Formats: sequence, C-alpha cells, structure tokens
Amino acid sequence: MSRLAIIGGTGLTQLEGLKIVKRDTVTTPYGRPSAEFLTGDLYGREVIFLARHGNPHSIPPHKINYRANLYGLKQLGVEQIIAVAAVGGITSEMGPARIAIPDQIIDYTYDRKHTFFEDQDDPVTHIDFTYPYSQNLRTGLIKAAAKANIQVSPLGTYGCTQGPRLETTAEIRRMERDGCDLVGMTGMPEAALARELGIDYAALAVVANWAAGKTEGEITMAEIEQHLHKGMADAGEILKQFIAA
Repeated sequence: MSRLAIIGGTGLTQLEGLKIVKRDTVTTPYGRPSAEFLTGDLYGREVIFLARHGNPHSIPPHKINYRANLYGLKQLGVEQIIAVAAVGGITSEMGPARIAIPDQIIDYTYDRKHTFFEDQDDPVTHIDFTYPYSQNLRTGLIKAAAKANIQVSPLGTYGCTQGPRLETTAEIRRMERDGCDLVGMTGMPEAALARELGIDYAALAVVANWAAGKTEGEITMAEIEQHLHKGMADAGEILKQFIAA
C-alpha cells in the first residue's frame, strides 16, 4: 500500500480522527516546512498530515515554502498526496460548500519557487504536466464521495492566483473566459513540485464562497467560515471512505 499524505489548507489545520503516533521536524535543502509532519492512524491506515499554512494558521499563500513541504514528504517516503484546499466558485456548478475534484490547473502566480531544477548544476528537466492531477487518485476520491452520498463536481479547472488578496471582478471574468471553474491560491506550484518528485497528487477543493462579482456585496470571512464548516465536514467523510477502500 502506498504511503499517503494529506495536506490541509484553510479550515483544516488539524485532521479529525488522526491518532498521532509520531511528530517529525524535517530539515530540507529548501528550508523549513510549514509545520511538523504528523504521522498517525486514520481509520486504520497510516497517514502523514501537514498543515499547509502552519498550525496555527499563520503563513499566507505566497509565503508558503512549497518546496520544503513537498521535499519533506518525499523524504518521509510519501507516494500519494491528497491536497485539501478552500477555493472560490466561479462557474454556476461551483456554489458555496460544494466540493470539486479538479482535473486541470491554470497558473496565474508569480515569484514563487516553482521547481527543484534551478541550480546551475541541475539537469534541464521538463516534466509532462498534461494532466496535473493523478487520475487514479481522482477516481478513488470520486468513488469515495459516491459511497459517502456526497455530490461532488468530478471535473473542473483550478485557477491559482498569487494572493493574499482576493481577486477583482474583472480578474474573475478573465479567469472564467480562460476556462477556470474555481479560484484558489495554493494549487501551484504544489501540484507541479509533486510531479517533479514522482508523487501522485490530487485535490479536494472545498468551495468557501462565490468568487468576486458572482454575488452581490463583499465577500466576508463570516460567510467563508460558515461554508467551510460544512464543506470540510464533507471532505472528511470523503477521506474516510477513500481510506476505507
């Protein structure tokens, strides 16, 4: 059985049900990861958990050391990653509290360390990124959602923005024209770094709010927290069924 890691985003700094047996503070050539790596038993399977933004939540999306996080997981022998993330909904199907299992990414970020192959002595390396998410993991998550009787969107394009600010209405309109269904701030370079390391990677995207301009009024943290509470509970049930399978 492949060694599994779960990366928790906003709303998931702790993994409910994880019986922690080990805490690893890993040193990497790329600096310090966001938090300790917690190894434990989750529904009968060994799982490693990492809080992407630290615990407590303190690291904004553009300051996350994605390379240290992914390299640290690789050092611990991780072969599969399920990344849980809070996102905004752009297209009509992606309403608040909805869960999507995206199949594509568009990267709008800048000035992030997005590759392990940048030193002068590193070989020129081009990964195939045609399909940025592992199809096997995506299929497993879709089947797990069905077993949990939770409706999910089995496809979708995740547009990754720089943050930490939310987007303008015009930016969301552009992203929708580009084909984005969801908007988030942490999907890249996380997915690409996992591919460089040969780690299977898939995302559970929890829609916390409508994106800018998709509803009247401003986006409030109270609204986001309300939808995250339900969405993260559903994500937990999907993970439970995925691990049970």
